[in-house]
Amino acid sequence: MAGNWLLPAETTSSGRPVLQPGEVESSLQPTVDLVNEENPNLPIFKSGLLILTTYRLLWLPNPESTTSAPTSKAVAVPLAAITHIFQSKKSIKGMFASPRVRFQVSVTPDGRVQERGSKSAVITLVFRGKSDPDSFVGKFYEAWRGRAWVGAVSASSQGESMPVVLGDGGGSSSSDTGFALKMPVVGVSGILRKEQEMWESTDKSLQDAFQDLNALMTKAKDMVILAEKMRQKLLSSSSSSSSSTQTNATNDEEMSSKEEMQEWLLSVGIISPVTKESAGALYHQQLSRQLADFVKIPLEKAGGIMNLIDIYCLFNRARGTELISPDDLLRACSLWEKFNVPVMLKKFESGVMVIQNKSHSDEEVFSRIRTLVQKPDALQTGISATDAARMLGIAPAMAKEHLLAAESKGFLCRDVSPDGFRFYINIFQDIDPNDLYLVKEYGIYDAWNRAAIASR
Repeated sequence: MAGNWLLPAETTSSGRPVLQPGEVESSLQPTVDLVNEENPNLPIFKSGLLILTTYRLLWLPNPESTTSAPTSKAVAVPLAAITHIFQSKKSIKGMFASPRVRFQVSVTPDGRVQERGSKSAVITLVFRGKSDPDSFVGKFYEAWRGRAWVGAVSASSQGESMPVVLGDGGGSSSSDTGFALKMPVVGVSGILRKEQEMWESTDKSLQDAFQDLNALMTKAKDMVILAEKMRQKLLSSSSSSSSSTQTNATNDEEMSSKEEMQEWLLSVGIISPVTKESAGALYHQQLSRQLADFVKIPLEKAGGIMNLIDIYCLFNRARGTELISPDDLLRACSLWEKFNVPVMLKKFESGVMVIQNKSHSDEEVFSRIRTLVQKPDALQTGISATDAARMLGIAPAMAKEHLLAAESKGFLCRDVSPDGFRFYINIFQDIDPNDLYLVKEYGIYDAWNRAAIASR
């Protein structure tokens, strides 16, 4: 079976890797081959996406590649299983070949990659196409030496250092003794001493400030990890509770509180946002896939459709300091046409751009609107955007766009008054132009005529 010598890696519906709590992406490299040198009979993973994280080395098949096997699945090499990273040697022959990076891993007697295995094997990464292997090797070695998977030293403790005290030779006491001997400022030596004290005070203030900042960043990262764990637990608990058929007021209140907590946790942040520094040339492609995974929950809560501006605000809030521009968001959304993701970007005739689920089709929406406008009350008074929004479960602005689209298709007619827009079912299709007073005993015109007579 392909890939049985490597650990399987879980991916999302958009093709993004499912990261572990606290795992952060460091580098992405396209069209990379993964080869086991110890056993050539093992399957070779060709032309895939290589993702380096703080915990693992992930290989994802490229759906656009013609060389990768269609049955290939995402695999992972834990950094904990790597025992040595070989330095690449420069040679004339290597200048005309694809760059290669070799590292040694521990394996089981049957050849499976595993931490603390009894044997060892050498794996080669072959970089094809446009890539930056030198930068990757540096980040690869740094992630391996960092050992983040075993709880490395926090950034605050790493940034702490004992301040260097520069003596002035005058026998002045330090600031931690409770009192200080003030030396008189006399001559050039006094001026120099005062300048030295000023620089020491400034240096100490900067050190304290950066230590507090590092501690804050570390705590913020821990809070994001904790929020992600809580969100996953809420998702699992909500799915299990929804399978039960017995519901009451207490369960409904509990479910609403869980949904509110889940929405709050969703806004805390994305643990590993895609950045230009880590993704490089694959920035917009990976940003598009990450955005497709992110918008699932907001779209479900908004009835399957949301304004592009609202998505931009939510996504940037979740990314924290790694903000993206409107052009990056629009370009990422436009790439959904090339990927097999359950969401799509739609532009109405008025120019309003929205993001909606593919299951939220226009035919289904038009069918529900047609049912609404054929009710007896709606045949007389019509419907407004608020009525359609209440029925569709979306915002009134989005409902108005659907009503205008239905009007352009000939399903509805519009009436503009000081009270606003009112939409009616189009009965002109059932009127015979040769006999305007002929009312058939079936159709929309007959239903409208009966409703008009009943209202008198």
